[in-house]
Amino acid sequence: MTNTALTVAGSDPSGGAGIQADLNTFSHLGVYGMSVIVALTAQNTMGVTGVMDVPADFVARQWDAVMSDIPANAVKTGMLGNAANVSITAEMIEKYDVKNVVVDPVLVSTSGTVLLAADGIESFKQKLLPRTLLITPNTSEAGVLTGMDVRTQDDMEAAARRLRDLGAQFVLVKGGHLEGDAIDVLCDGSQVHHFRAPRIAVSHTHGTGCVLSAAITARLACGDSLADAVRVGKDTIKATLSRVGSGNSGTDP
Repeated sequence: MTNTALTVAGSDPSGGAGIQADLNTFSHLGVYGMSVIVALTAQNTMGVTGVMDVPADFVARQWDAVMSDIPANAVKTGMLGNAANVSITAEMIEKYDVKNVVVDPVLVSTSGTVLLAADGIESFKQKLLPRTLLITPNTSEAGVLTGMDVRTQDDMEAAARRLRDLGAQFVLVKGGHLEGDAIDVLCDGSQVHHFRAPRIAVSHTHGTGCVLSAAITARLACGDSLADAVRVGKDTIKATLSRVGSGNSGTDP
């Protein structure tokens, strides 16, 4: 039996993030990968110079083409671009009764490009989060989605609980932007788990959020528990740091 995973995200022509990073990660972990492209970007590790969204009706056609032929054991979403594409993605998740949904909420690029407008964020919270198994925001994204100022481990735990209240079954708040050891907080509603790792001093972090969420998705597709999938995701990140390119910006679409 072939384990399959679908990524719904933006394309990164430099290969370090987005669809390209997701498919590479799926393949690395032995999972057959498919894709639905919701946006085209002009970007590299130094920044984003352009974004062009794919119309929602064509996003839906891609979903139907893939899922009617090769059902996915797990699905991850990255950059969704606009409210219409958030809505159609939520509809397709419901249509195909996808249970293993990992959401990487890509809201603003590292270089400051806004990747999801205010109406898209509201659609995200109302329509996509209630269909999410796991959401993987960094501290900035957790702050935008909850309206909180997320600066400490206690803040991360509080934000995780609030995101669960919005509908996500599990929340992994990534602490890579904070000082000290890299601590991620996983909340399942009744318990909070901490994943701690020494901080690695590298300048190139382009696409790490994509790789983490894709690795978790791949392992869920293989039947791993969520906690085990997160551990594999964390280990996979270590192998992706400081690889190619001159910078560390991008959409992480």
